[in-house]
Amino acid sequence: MADVCDIQALIKKAEITHELTKCEIVALLTDNQYEADFFAAADRVRREYVGDEVHLRGLIEFSNICKQNCLYCGLRRDNKKVDRYRLDTDTIIDFAGKAKSYGYRTVVLQSGEDECFDVATMVTIIKKIKELGLAITVSVGEKPREVYQAYREAGADRYLLRIETTDKELYEKLDPGMSWDNRVRCLQDIKELGFELGTGCLVGIPGQTIESLADDILFFKKMDADMIGVGPFIPNPDTPLAAETGGTFDLSTKVMAMTRLLLPDINIPATTAMESLNPQGRVLALQRGANVVMPNVTEGEYRQMYLLYPGKICINDTPAHCRGCITGKIQGIGRKVSEAYGFRKKHA
Repeated sequence: MADVCDIQALIKKAEITHELTKCEIVALLTDNQYEADFFAAADRVRREYVGDEVHLRGLIEFSNICKQNCLYCGLRRDNKKVDRYRLDTDTIIDFAGKAKSYGYRTVVLQSGEDECFDVATMVTIIKKIKELGLAITVSVGEKPREVYQAYREAGADRYLLRIETTDKELYEKLDPGMSWDNRVRCLQDIKELGFELGTGCLVGIPGQTIESLADDILFFKKMDADMIGVGPFIPNPDTPLAAETGGTFDLSTKVMAMTRLLLPDINIPATTAMESLNPQGRVLALQRGANVVMPNVTEGEYRQMYLLYPGKICINDTPAHCRGCITGKIQGIGRKVSEAYGFRKKHA
């Protein structure tokens, strides 16, 4: 363990240079004595590089059908306890229009890997939402490059595809039938096609080490991702990992804060899963480096049916209530909701 002087010097180095070695990242992630200083540094970097505005993205969860069988995910193909649904095109577009009326400038179109939504259908949805004057993030999993290109040409601005772990062996153990190399190929294609690239990791998945979390952060930096989502692993009782120990709130926010220190100008969401572990989770995340929140704008019973993990917050609320609630929390810590689209502004 590094001594006190070393830890304080590493925090200062990260804040000023935004460069650390793997060993230095591990030292900061494992230190418990100077967490407050570490989080404060991440908050200062957040303020300097992206300001005090918080960008809201309206989340539309339009299908919980998925062909993949990831061991940690409640939507996995073999989970027979899920009530499956898919929204039709008109409903998705209607939800996007309502999101705009609530003041959102971006919507996030998220689903399982549901092959019913072919390229033509997704292109139609993207084009019609784009006509509303909204920025669009798409998060529908792994696709061939030409499909990503079609989404981009239709008007999609961002694509979110979390790698979850950069440990190849662990990734392929937790995501049976999937290829880590193909996941990376997808991320590279997305970046090359001109999307803002969003990715991220799960903290606390079985078999993960602090060293592999450090590798995750360095991977994000090398790829120059534009948005990084970090959230805790929360065991779902209807998955093979039901009996495993979940990730912790504190380590999740430390990984998030480290990501802010090393990629100072990117967008970092205060994830919903944070608040499932801590009642003040999103507010604390915003004070530890985050600058984005993605409230759910899906309506009705579907909010309760898109359960990646247990304890998901706000599933009984209305989109209007969520908008008011999160606005109050943001203003309560002296921040304000942005009226901009929230694209990354790269600093030299």
